[in-house]
Amino acid sequence: MTADVVATRRAAPRNGARRLLSRHWYAWAMTAPVVIVTLVLVGYPLARGVYLSLTDATEATMGRTIGMNVIPSTYEFVGLRNYTAILTSAEFLGRLGWTIVWTVVCVALHVGIGLGLALLLNRPLRLRSLYRMLLVLPWAVPAFVSAFIWRYLLNGEFGVINAMLRAAGFAGVAWLDDPFWAKVSVIACNVWLGVPFMMLALLGGLQSIPRELYEAAEVDGASPWQRFRHITLPSLRPVSSTVVLLGTIWTFNQFPVIFLLTKGGPGGSTEILVTYAYRQAFEGIRNYSGSAAWGLVILALLVVLATVYKRALRRQGEAW
Repeated sequence: MTADVVATRRAAPRNGARRLLSRHWYAWAMTAPVVIVTLVLVGYPLARGVYLSLTDATEATMGRTIGMNVIPSTYEFVGLRNYTAILTSAEFLGRLGWTIVWTVVCVALHVGIGLGLALLLNRPLRLRSLYRMLLVLPWAVPAFVSAFIWRYLLNGEFGVINAMLRAAGFAGVAWLDDPFWAKVSVIACNVWLGVPFMMLALLGGLQSIPRELYEAAEVDGASPWQRFRHITLPSLRPVSSTVVLLGTIWTFNQFPVIFLLTKGGPGGSTEILVTYAYRQAFEGIRNYSGSAAWGLVILALLVVLATVYKRALRRQGEAW
């Protein structure tokens, strides 16, 4: 191979890149601000978190300025020690178990209730637009506002729900002070918040299914259950597969509901991974390296989950 041929092959990628930039410069210019902002707001914190997770940085060893005095950082590189401590700790297994239960139960209820409401709203119904608006309201309200409202409703002494129970002759329930009922409470609040999104997404999927399929199946003698099983569910798969993954990621990292409703209590019974990572960084002697390591472990778990889910969809013939 001659030197001219080698030089030509090396120059080809450069020329191709130049042509791409010159031909689509407007698209690059429009996306550049978003890319820059993303790198600043996401890329840098992520890189910083990876670096801190490999150190022993805490509030006591971080550098800071007090008046005219500059205190240098004294933390050191410790490698994977933080990750080893997390993966071998009882806190990790306990928090991970509850986080999985919390995520599975919430997402299952989101999809189940959302699909039921979507099926109802997909039928001819009087005041259907009003019902849609009312059902979307929980999703429109910010999560922290909803959490405060639910905290008031579930207050053991002054809460509206216990007042209604006492008025009906029943004893009040320690909704936020008993470990079991606290878990029920946070799940109920998160389901109330998440169902509208699932309902809207699945309703859009239902409205995209051709009516001719149901008419042909009805002519062939298919029962309502058979039409639902063999037409509705397969036709909803492109939509449901995406919203289930999004709902899983959002619920896995649902910080406001847990922290504002129960603060992870009582006794840490409702603490999930993301709230525990927050406590590491912002409560007591702030353990920045440990919190960063917890955050990256959560990220790794979600990446593994998304990868496995994506491969499972591909095996079922879904182009995702």
